[in-house]
Amino acid sequence: MVPRRPQFKHSHRGKTLPIMAAMSDGNRQAMGDAAYLGRYLGIRERNGWEFATRTNATGVVVIVAVTANAEIVLVEQHRIPVEQNVIELPAGLVGDQGDPDEPLDLAAERELWEETGYRADRLRLIAHCPSSAGLTDEVLTIFLAENARREGPGGGDASEDITVHTVPLDQVDRWLAAAQSAGKGFDPKVYAALYWLERRVDLDAILPAATGSPAPR
Repeated sequence: MVPRRPQFKHSHRGKTLPIMAAMSDGNRQAMGDAAYLGRYLGIRERNGWEFATRTNATGVVVIVAVTANAEIVLVEQHRIPVEQNVIELPAGLVGDQGDPDEPLDLAAERELWEETGYRADRLRLIAHCPSSAGLTDEVLTIFLAENARREGPGGGDASEDITVHTVPLDQVDRWLAAAQSAGKGFDPKVYAALYWLERRVDLDAILPAATGSPAPR
């Protein structure tokens, strides 16, 4: 027996409506294959596959920031979908500040500053990769921020409450284990970042997108 396909609902002015009914005709035409279009996320369908898409941004940047003292810069914030504080790499949206053509490297610099209060001497593009290929069409652009130094408080914008952690690389495994034992979640990209940092001199071979020069502006 084929399970009945769930009918997702959308709350609109106190009423629960089928998601297609909650969309305007204009939004349906703009998205084409969209089943739902919200302020920040949409649901699209392609060849029978439903997936999430962002409606308020043109990209996502992730920053692997390392200091001159061999420390990695991590952030911690409460994530409502999982109801848990999560240890993550600094990251953020591109083009959500009113400029859909915002350069990726400038967005990375902005997010690093906003979330952590750090600036870096050098920003290096190392990878483009899907964040969750079966769930969303989102592609991450990952930068290595070298010789990062703290010049401000960080903590994110008015909608965020971010704690900054600067952790020595020779202690980070124990630090992450302790955070998990304390009930905190973690983004597995943190471990990918540690792998890349151990192999910084070989990044060009490991990651074809990596370049020895700063990202183009």
